[in-house]
Amino acid sequence: MGGYTVPGEGHASTYRHVPKYRYSAQFEGAEKELLARIEELLLRGGYVLGEEVAEFEQRLAGYLGAAHTVGVNSGTDALILTLDALGVGPGDEVVTVANSFHATAQAIARRGATPVYVDCRDDDFLMDLDRLPEALTERTRAVILVHMFGKAADVPRAARLCRDAGVALVEDCAQAIGARSHGVRVGTASAAGCWSFAPSKNLAAAGDAGAVSVRDDELAERLRLLRHFGQPHQNDHRLLGYNSRLDTLQALVLLHKLDRLDAWNARRTALAATYRERLAPLPLRFQQPGEEGEHVYHLFQVRTETEAARDGLLGHLTASGVDAVVRYPVPLPHQPALEGPAARRHDCPVAEELSRQTLCLPIRPDLDAAEIAHVCDTAAGYFTTGAP
Repeated sequence: MGGYTVPGEGHASTYRHVPKYRYSAQFEGAEKELLARIEELLLRGGYVLGEEVAEFEQRLAGYLGAAHTVGVNSGTDALILTLDALGVGPGDEVVTVANSFHATAQAIARRGATPVYVDCRDDDFLMDLDRLPEALTERTRAVILVHMFGKAADVPRAARLCRDAGVALVEDCAQAIGARSHGVRVGTASAAGCWSFAPSKNLAAAGDAGAVSVRDDELAERLRLLRHFGQPHQNDHRLLGYNSRLDTLQALVLLHKLDRLDAWNARRTALAATYRERLAPLPLRFQQPGEEGEHVYHLFQVRTETEAARDGLLGHLTASGVDAVVRYPVPLPHQPALEGPAARRHDCPVAEELSRQTLCLPIRPDLDAAEIAHVCDTAAGYFTTGAP
């Protein structure tokens, strides 16, 4: 592929690849400080639940406005341990949205409970709360509300519906750290917020890492026991727990990045606005962003009119060096590992349509003007060459 002209700059660019992620950009300008702290930790020890874990938990709780945060091994474990701490188990049902990452429903199944699915909305791609009440039964123990792609769902309304039904509300916040729902940080106005800090996330560790934010003191203490073999002290096992502790090294990396999170999220928001402006003339739709602060753009979704157009656009972008990707091509009710009578209890036509018509464009905070111009020009080129 040759160079392309960046509009308004009057020269040919030599960009040949626009990657989804560029991890090194998250450390630029501060590598030496972090590496020095890592060296000190490696020589000192304290690799498991070390002092940096407690420091990160306190700092994260302050950032979110949460009473407690409990660091765990991953976002998936955050969900599993939360459901365990809430008493969810065999015979119970947990309601969630049909379009999410597999871990949302896997956590339910891992507790021996049954996932029940609600369709999503056509405009913001989040759980259709108008349809939530019909999914609640006498067996429902909890609802997992997912803030998909970085867009905050309506937490106050979901909380009211859950309270009226006598079930717990859990937030899957893996993609939405820093987002607000009705002015309040997600993950703080429910029984628990579950966080992932996997390398692709807006706040990223250098491996797997996660956390749970909670308001209730007893629930926080139960989570701390569960993550550490169910023991408050060595060889004193009060609960049947897990080995799911946030590594001290990962806590150190997260501490290094936390102060820059809001700036990175602001940059993502600005990039999303540029995409919307540049791509507006094309036959594409976008996830509704909501009010200011409600979307932190972990992913930027574009929606085509047909599946053929989506697949054609995806192929055209990737052939031109743009790391576009489909998230998620198979709705949860159709995943073989999650099949069962309850999986198809409620029709989810919007989720199925989105799975056939959406793709994600790169939206790294370090994405530069030439890269975003290449993405937009490549997308425009596809639709001007007779796309289906």
